Amino acid sequence: MTHPAAPIAFREALRTWARIGLLSFGGPAGQIATMHRILVEEKRWIGEARFLHALNYCMLLPGPEATQLAAYVGWLLHRTLGGIAAGVLFVLPGALVLVALSALYAGYRDLPAVDAVFFGVKAAVLAVVVEAVIRIGRRALGNPARVALAALAFIGIFLFAVPFPLIVLAAGLVGLVGARLRPDWFANSGGHGAAKGKPVLDALIDEKLLTHVDPTPGRALRVLVVWAAIWAAPVLVAVLVLGTGHVLVAEGLFFSKVAVVTFGGAYAVLAYVAQQAVDHYAWIETGQMLDGLGMAETTPGPLILVLTFIGYLAGYRHGAPLDPAIAGVLGAALTTWVTFVPSFLFIFLGAPYVERLRGNPAAAGALSAITAAVVGVILNLAVWFALHVVFRDHVSWRFAGMQLDLPVASSLDLPALVLAAGAMLAMLRFKLGMIPVLAGAAALGLAWRGLTGT
Repeated sequence: MTHPAAPIAFREALRTWARIGLLSFGGPAGQIATMHRILVEEKRWIGEARFLHALNYCMLLPGPEATQLAAYVGWLLHRTLGGIAAGVLFVLPGALVLVALSALYAGYRDLPAVDAVFFGVKAAVLAVVVEAVIRIGRRALGNPARVALAALAFIGIFLFAVPFPLIVLAAGLVGLVGARLRPDWFANSGGHGAAKGKPVLDALIDEKLLTHVDPTPGRALRVLVVWAAIWAAPVLVAVLVLGTGHVLVAEGLFFSKVAVVTFGGAYAVLAYVAQQAVDHYAWIETGQMLDGLGMAETTPGPLILVLTFIGYLAGYRHGAPLDPAIAGVLGAALTTWVTFVPSFLFIFLGAPYVERLRGNPAAAGALSAITAAVVGVILNLAVWFALHVVFRDHVSWRFAGMQLDLPVASSLDLPALVLAAGAMLAMLRFKLGMIPVLAGAAALGLAWRGLTGT
């Protein structure tokens, strides 16, 4: 019989991480549930309490929490190499699929059949985002204080275009103070009870057999220097080869900034990304943003891989003097790199200190306040999507510091409204899964355009 503290073979871990990466559909909730089922219940590599503690830490960080959770557990098992393997295998399948889909989209988007499919998918994506608002809101808005935070966040970003990073910072500060003044308003609930017996990692740590979990200042400095250099390297190469004005350099800098403000998951940051990528940089159009989200929803891997699609289109459309296809692939690769490398930096730098954060009320208060504010931000995203899916034309309105893009009533797209309403009914009333709803909407969009020729 294997001793409970026997280490896991690296080859077995690779197979497991590849399996998780291929099964990682359904957004962060589905991905974390898949990891929990395989790592906690099936493999018993990590205990329930330690898994949830690691998840709480990852949720405090900017970036995709499911990817970071995989890297964290991989690091516990096999040090830095294990963390890299776990994180890369979690992201790689979806990234490769999305690059291929982006290339097909860029080359064949104008074909009527392709346009019809994305017409249906965009309507269904609205339902997916609305469902996310409801799901996250039920979990995050447990009292009037959190509801007020969500409302203020929505008003700030929807009416006054307050930058998303500023909303996150303000909410975190409110949570830090609130955890001291009214801890009952900002406390997070605990997890389920631990499973019987002692899982492998818990046994290894308890028996002091994992020396790499002990934090030291020297190790922290080495991690910071090495991973900051890895993060910046391709952007510096782009500057040297293409010059500071090239779109690849702009992508590298912008998505590096996005990587450090992506609190609360992909939905929370998409409105900010859309505002910049569509309005400021003009890399893509509003409809293309919705199409990319539909692709990311239906492929494995983190939802934030929608940025890979944006990176491809930006390079494809604005990458001269490079060939469009080559510039698109380079844009997708660079965007993916600067989006996910910071996650490894945050995990490898902070993981040894995670145990010291266990039960920290200030950290829990900041997280709960940020999560509440994120509900308001995602609601803003839902409204933004609705305005651009259901109405074809909009007019700008400004008054007393407020700014809005109001829909033109005569531009109502009735088929899109019907499809979106049907998708919401399917998800919210009949509890159909995201993949069947998106596939059904795509088929209906194709049928509608085929019948009407519009």
